[in-house]
Amino acid sequence: MALLLGIRRPLSFAAQRLRHRCFSTSVPFVKEEEKVSCMETGGNSSFIHPSAVVHPDAILGQGVSVGPFCTVGPSAKLGNGCQLYPGSHVCGHTKIGGDCTLMMGAVVGDDLPGSTVIGNNNFIGHHAVVGIKCQDLKYKPGNECFLEIGDNNEIREYVSIHRSSRPDEKTIIGNNNLIMGSCHIAHDCKMGNHNIFANNTLLAGHVNVENYTHTAGATVIHQFCHIGSFSFIGGGSVVSQDVPKYTMVSGERAELRGLNLEGLRRRGFSVGEIKSLRVAYRKIFMPCEGSCHSIEDRLTELEKDGELGQVAAVCLMVESIRDSFAEDRRGVCKFRSRIGS
Repeated sequence: MALLLGIRRPLSFAAQRLRHRCFSTSVPFVKEEEKVSCMETGGNSSFIHPSAVVHPDAILGQGVSVGPFCTVGPSAKLGNGCQLYPGSHVCGHTKIGGDCTLMMGAVVGDDLPGSTVIGNNNFIGHHAVVGIKCQDLKYKPGNECFLEIGDNNEIREYVSIHRSSRPDEKTIIGNNNLIMGSCHIAHDCKMGNHNIFANNTLLAGHVNVENYTHTAGATVIHQFCHIGSFSFIGGGSVVSQDVPKYTMVSGERAELRGLNLEGLRRRGFSVGEIKSLRVAYRKIFMPCEGSCHSIEDRLTELEKDGELGQVAAVCLMVESIRDSFAEDRRGVCKFRSRIGS
């Protein structure tokens, strides 16, 4: 309480060392003569700049650093080792795990019913806005809305990630994702792990992204689309239908361009697996001339194939394509028989 009221007291040797470190690294533009506030917590000092506004009900872990002009709301919880750079803000019912970094101007959480929960070791870049109200007209003021983010994600500058639109939904980001500058992830999206979104990738509401996907810059994905694991989306593409597992799409209205061969190699798929996937892709999307079988028939034939039907990766690709034709799905991106893989 003395800290929050600005009462000065002698600093321990450890706190004096922390003060020097804060001046030299976290807040390099603070004048030397300006006073700082530090508090001892279980032997690990936390630093709070006097211009920061930290509500007395907020819960701060050990070794937290709060820079100039930051705000931390009454329902916020910051884990051990979190760093808030100047002008960053934590609002509403927000829980941030250990060793997270909020760069200058970052805003996390919103004063809305519901919550924003962020895991450990996440980086939130300059002026990113994470966990605010969605832009969906079906959201009703007063309804709870939720965002959950896992561990080890890098969310770069000017990214926006919105909470869910309904109390029975959540926007979910998994682990180990790289979301580059100026990307947007709308309400109710579900993202898995190890994905890479290049700059200006835009996801509309309810998009489902699996694991190890990669988008090039300026990609736009229509609401309710599914993006399968290990797929690649070319730069400037507009994706209005599902992208099956292991495939590559591109175009102003994205079309299938074959398998994501380079991505499969980088992720450790064997030569045999890739060869089987190429044969299966041709059977599904490049049928023999004069064939009158529907894509459903070709999928069924592939499942019954004595050799290809036993390859796990092929079975997963067939399942991914078949699921896209369910009643509540958008079908797969367009394909042409001349496309090679």
